[in-house]
Amino acid sequence: MKHLKTFELIESVMRAGSIRKAAEDMNITASALNRRIQGFEREFGSTIFERLPRGMRLNPAGELLMQHILSQRTDMARVQAQVADLTGERRGHVSIACSQALLPYFLPEQIAAYRLEHPGVTFSISVRDREQAERDLAAFRCDLALVFEPVHMVEFEVLHTFPQAVHAVFRADHPLAKKPELRLRDCLTHKLVLPSAPYGVRHLLELAATRKGHSLTAVVETESFELIRHYVTHENAIGFQIPVGLNLKAQSGIVHRPISEKDVPFGGLLLGQKKGRALPVASAKFTQKLIAALE
Repeated sequence: MKHLKTFELIESVMRAGSIRKAAEDMNITASALNRRIQGFEREFGSTIFERLPRGMRLNPAGELLMQHILSQRTDMARVQAQVADLTGERRGHVSIACSQALLPYFLPEQIAAYRLEHPGVTFSISVRDREQAERDLAAFRCDLALVFEPVHMVEFEVLHTFPQAVHAVFRADHPLAKKPELRLRDCLTHKLVLPSAPYGVRHLLELAATRKGHSLTAVVETESFELIRHYVTHENAIGFQIPVGLNLKAQSGIVHRPISEKDVPFGGLLLGQKKGRALPVASAKFTQKLIAALE
């Protein structure tokens, strides 16, 4: 506990990249900050920063120390939440890195319902692609990740998997709207609005097209699934999303149809946490709510 303030200073230097900038951020003098870090290094038994001509960065020992600092911080938050639970008033903070498909409809409903029961719990939501979400988990920047088709899975402990078919999205008056299920070849003869390469939906479509000897050509390519939903109304094009990100009631005139699993396999919407981490109480309880809702 005695090093908590020093840990804050070390993290500030890490983020700022220099003693001078970190001292400004922490409202202390640069010389005092430098003495504080040097004193800690002597007590720690190792230097933790590389002193560079234009700043400072963590060395390997510092990287290990920073992982310890972040882990201790999350453990303290978990204990504080458990203590709050003893009083019958749940408090805490839940941080989530998620695919943007979860943002328009699903997550707002789930968060609002949870806060109705536990108004002392706050949330922070970061929009991340599948690689970024895994990096956030590894760096303790989030408690949970909810992403479609994660990539590396090294630090990702899967708590639950929810199968999701890729759906084509288009106007209700589109010729394909009459079909209950589509083949990929049905879509490729029309104008396509595609998510950009880092996203799981695009990855599955590319694999399927290559396997069938086709290629995907987009009239519009975007990182925004909201843009996809709206653009198809203007040019009568076809976009692609997963069903958890779609809500017909919210946008009249738009329909969606599943792409046959014969062409595009189901992907996995994965709920996960950092491997080996004990979640804070609020995050663990919200995890149970997400699993129930998605099932």
